[in-house]
Amino acid sequence: MKKLAVVALGGNALLRDNQLGTIDEQEQNTTDTLENLLFLIREGYDLVITHGNGPQVGNILMRNDAGEENYGIPQMPLDICVADSQGGIGYMIERMLRNILHKNGISREVVTLVTMALVEENDPAFQKPSKRVGKTYSKEEADRIAGEKGWIFQEGKKREGGYRRAVPSPKPIGIINEKVIEMLARQGTIVVASGGGGVPVYRDAEGRLRPSEAVIDKDLASALLGARIGADVFYILTDVPFVYINYGAPQQEIKEFLNYQDTLSYLEQGMFGEGDMAPKIRAALQFIESGGEKSVITEAFKLEDRSYGTKITMEYDE
Repeated sequence: MKKLAVVALGGNALLRDNQLGTIDEQEQNTTDTLENLLFLIREGYDLVITHGNGPQVGNILMRNDAGEENYGIPQMPLDICVADSQGGIGYMIERMLRNILHKNGISREVVTLVTMALVEENDPAFQKPSKRVGKTYSKEEADRIAGEKGWIFQEGKKREGGYRRAVPSPKPIGIINEKVIEMLARQGTIVVASGGGGVPVYRDAEGRLRPSEAVIDKDLASALLGARIGADVFYILTDVPFVYINYGAPQQEIKEFLNYQDTLSYLEQGMFGEGDMAPKIRAALQFIESGGEKSVITEAFKLEDRSYGTKITMEYDE
């Protein structure tokens, strides 16, 4: 059986901080990123691509606000907004990838799946909304909207400023169409799935799927998906070529090879920033813990160069 890889595209794969976010910019960014996956395809890997959606779903929420305020268009709930972003981003990834495959004379099918992620109805995260989404408001505006809609707002850190809606981020416990994803991938189809961590849903007392007003960590959902479909390698693409300990300090140190236990120890010591690398490390460890062969955290444009990237295995594997 061929090797199977799950590749999680980071936010910078589609939209950069210094850009306006036009479709031309996003399509070029997507193309530049996907071209780095060609070596995996040429090496015969079966492939599943996941992606983030933070900026895009934020823009969708702001369009929601503008439509309601200016034209009386009813707001769509968060699960619909996440599904909306999955469709748009997945379409863009699929089209750009098909063009790259055509340009390089590679015959592979590509399919995009709008994906639901299963969560527990009573996950503790629902009592502690932690993810800021959508538009930034003044305190007065936030208080008014909270009174009208029951939303919870959180003030941003000093550099962010303002108040934004805070929503829960429950832990994913299953990917609804994981069997379909595995079947298609094992048949050689490149599958784009679990965008933005998936649309969070739970099962009610009668077993019916119900939506959750929440967002799911993209890397955790990707790690779970990788484990459920028996992937061999899990790639997390970000904007740095290596994982560092003591990042930004004089004793900063690159870690190219890590084993599970040392990585867990560094995580527990607070070596990785909670708003930055720590969630990626947790996802990488979850994949290894669930039987995956290797997790790799690297810069999107360094993927093919094996001298870059931090490789995490259960034991050292240099």
